Amino acid sequence: MNTIVTSREEILKASRKLAMEKGWKAVSIRSVAAVCGVSVGAIYYYFPSKTALLTDTVESVWYEIFHEPGDPSVFENTERCVRWVYARMEAGSREYPEFFTLHSLGFMQDKKAGKTEEAAGAGLGGMAEEAAGTAVSGKTAGTERMHQTWLHIQDGFCQVLKQDRKVRRDAFSSRFTAEQFAGILFSLMLAALVRKDYNPEPVLEVVRRTLY
Repeated sequence: MNTIVTSREEILKASRKLAMEKGWKAVSIRSVAAVCGVSVGAIYYYFPSKTALLTDTVESVWYEIFHEPGDPSVFENTERCVRWVYARMEAGSREYPEFFTLHSLGFMQDKKAGKTEEAAGAGLGGMAEEAAGTAVSGKTAGTERMHQTWLHIQDGFCQVLKQDRKVRRDAFSSRFTAEQFAGILFSLMLAALVRKDYNPEPVLEVVRRTLY
């Protein structure tokens, strides 16, 4: 049996494959080692615990789904960006059926309860409990990582809004900012994930009526 894996990314790829084919409960140090054809110790060399493995796997799934598009101009137009995001959501839901629902429900319950750890336990089920099982600065590691990803997506919406030359000059003001509208787009995105409705047209109509 091999004792050295080519790279950390190879391990994460195997972990994503397990999650995709057998569900998140199938992901463990031993199962990933078996897929990679290496010893358990080789996995521990890169990931000190199952929590670390799951947390990094969750993050890598987000990056895989929302990877940079081949055409960077997607981020220069709000309509094109929304279409791209919803297309990636649909593709991601096919590859990881339970992933989006668990995360979006967790975010919504987090906002409602105002307590990150309670939302993680109630909304994300076993996956979050395992992926976010270690406390980090009062928050679980997995939940904190998820929030970082969500903030990154919301900030991305905001940047697109500010770069979109089609947006009317008077579309935003001190009472209605680009940051606030980015939050609205993000909330609509989460709602679509829960409903498994990847038709962007209603959101695009909101964008057109509000911005153009």
